[in-house]
Amino acid sequence: MNLKEAKVGQTVTVVKLNGEGAIKRRIMDMGITKGTEVYVRKVAPLGDPIEITVRGYELSIRKADAEKIEVK
Repeated sequence: MNLKEAKVGQTVTVVKLNGEGAIKRRIMDMGITKGTEVYVRKVAPLGDPIEITVRGYELSIRKADAEKIEVK
């Protein structure tokens, strides 16, 4: 399952980051790394962006980036 498929109010754990180069680096720079717990706070009405809480701060990410984050 990827982060885009997670439901609002669900807490998931990052298993793997897919993607290469700058995209993967940007996701990691936001604090989303393997083993990190992510809480899905809100999803915009059209599904983009997704608001999450990671490492104690709120973050909005695009659906395209959320698809690259594998969670359980």
